[in-house]
Amino acid sequence: MTQSLSAIVYSGGRKTARAHVKLTPGLGTKIMVNGKDSDIYFQQNPFLIQFIQNAYEIIETETQYDAFIEVQGGGLSAQAQASRLALCKAFSALFPKLRPFVKKRGFLTRDARIKERRKYGLKKARKAPQFSKR
Repeated sequence: MTQSLSAIVYSGGRKTARAHVKLTPGLGTKIMVNGKDSDIYFQQNPFLIQFIQNAYEIIETETQYDAFIEVQGGGLSAQAQASRLALCKAFSALFPKLRPFVKKRGFLTRDARIKERRKYGLKKARKAPQFSKR
């Protein structure tokens, strides 16, 4: 969470995915994920791309900041959600007046649901072996 005059860096997470966002002043049309354009990285899936666009739509700063996102771990969906959280954290730090609006939409809340661990004596986290009476 460093802030300087040229770039703002924030991070977000979902399941095992982590995203680090670097905002730089620009036209706002450039959203790069791991060195690729966001459309190419998220395989032109409109559902996943919409996660990132939500942050820009709420803040309405498309013309001010370019985003360079580094993601790792998890799947594409979790990476997209982690990216949205990191973007919203960065934008709410830049524009404190918009923080309550972004928080009300649920974009500042980390989704803490992760896979439950397997327990001893069970086949999966909760699935037990078949019970035999006789």
